[in-house]
Amino acid sequence: MTAAPATLDRIRRHLVGLRMPRSLEVLEHLLRQLERGEISALEAIDQLLDEELSLREGRRVKAALKMGRLLNIKTLAGFDFSFQPSLDRNRILTLAGLDFVSRHEVLHFLGQPGCGKTHLAIALAVEAVQAGRSVYFTTLAELIGSLAKAEREGTLRERIRFLCRPQLLVVDEIDYLPVIAGGGNLFFQLVNARYERGAMILTSNRGFAEWGEVFGDTVVATALLDRLLHHAIVVRIEGASYRLRRHADLLPDSSAAQSTHQPELAPRRRGRPPKLRTGNLSAAT
Repeated sequence: MTAAPATLDRIRRHLVGLRMPRSLEVLEHLLRQLERGEISALEAIDQLLDEELSLREGRRVKAALKMGRLLNIKTLAGFDFSFQPSLDRNRILTLAGLDFVSRHEVLHFLGQPGCGKTHLAIALAVEAVQAGRSVYFTTLAELIGSLAKAEREGTLRERIRFLCRPQLLVVDEIDYLPVIAGGGNLFFQLVNARYERGAMILTSNRGFAEWGEVFGDTVVATALLDRLLHHAIVVRIEGASYRLRRHADLLPDSSAAQSTHQPELAPRRRGRPPKLRTGNLSAAT
């Protein structure tokens, strides 16, 4: 059954008017399949709409990734679980179900540099975007820098309100760069604003007992942990650096041994650690 030229032209105009470019592209191919009896009319309509929906979904995901500052895409499929045997693969895949986002929980990835913390954080953020959740990615240094700038300009409240909008906020690289004076207090204001209202993913190579050193203020660190560990999931990665795996023979013997054998969260006791409330710590799982 061949479509009348006038009807076919009208369909094309409708697709243009409805801004359905992908449907317009596949229309001729589907009509030929329909004429040969390879598909039914309902199957042709279904495929036409599926092609258009796939195109629009791809555009949505791409735009959401850009808005969320997720430019260096990582996926769970691309993570080498065999290199980090301390990780429970099933646990990570369960986290990809994003129930922790719905529950407004905080997910902590702790481990030495290069063990895959950032990869997993970004991969879960990508899963969230694909599931239609709003996401924003930043490093701690960038985050505190933007909050400090907003404070100087008198727009701190608006900046915190902006950072509370995403359903998932990812803060990477806690303790890679020194926190500026007053930075811990600014971060606390954001954490307090998101507390029980929005999910977070944090990555750090320092244990919680060392956060007083990280933020330069034991009181602020304790207040932060009071909220960040209340509804928390803690994933400790005890393995070597993935980036250095091919160059272990070039490292000094002591460094190679440490990278291969030592737990990545070996405590460094410098000064008195902050006192943490055991009631909150017990909530971390």
